[in-house]
Amino acid sequence: MNQMTDIKTQFDPNLRSSIKRKKQVAVIPIGSIEQHGPHLPISTDTDIVTEVAKRICEKNGYFLFPTLSYGVSFEHAPFFNLSIRETTLRVILIDICVSLLENNIKTIFIINGHHGNQNSIKNIDVKLKKISKNKLKVFPFSYWHFMNRDFDHAGFVETSLMLAISKNVKMKSARKGLTTEKMTKHEIKKIGKLANKSFPKATKNGIWGDPTKASKKEGQLILAEIVKNLGKKCQTCLTGHSS
Repeated sequence: MNQMTDIKTQFDPNLRSSIKRKKQVAVIPIGSIEQHGPHLPISTDTDIVTEVAKRICEKNGYFLFPTLSYGVSFEHAPFFNLSIRETTLRVILIDICVSLLENNIKTIFIINGHHGNQNSIKNIDVKLKKISKNKLKVFPFSYWHFMNRDFDHAGFVETSLMLAISKNVKMKSARKGLTTEKMTKHEIKKIGKLANKSFPKATKNGIWGDPTKASKKEGQLILAEIVKNLGKKCQTCLTGHSS
């Protein structure tokens, strides 16, 4: 098994010789700081994506870079959110990737943990290919596309994942939010559009889903599934064929 490298802990000479010795792969997780109901901390997206990225790096021997904790979360107002603009996040990511190239790291996975960040990473691979004159290979992924469950926000999935990785969950405060089981596809699409503009208007309490039955055990299973599927996908991107 390849050794994962947590970049934050490294010293310059060792780092440079390790990059010289072998083509290194960088992983940049991106999250958000925003409300996650009364039972999950505002760092939820950042906490989950950091753990997912860390496990993939451990599994595949990649370089783990610090998580970008600020994301595009304006839709959560008037509930608490610390937001940067879509264009800002995009520019920051482009700058980091170009800087990695200058340090001779040419393959980068951007792993996203927040729904509102999706537009910022859309086609960023194409843009960076152009900027770097084909030297950079960048692959943006959102982790929830690698699990067999529907997206939620502070609902069953996110709450279970947090129970699996964090002690900072207040299950006593967990309340059911907006649930879509009884809705038609059209209604779900409509409420989804509203949620993109104003999450509290769509959900009332800022929760999409039902966290009340969430469990640590479920969270461990979901996390293992994401890490397995996304880890495999990353390796496929590097080799060009599935293992």
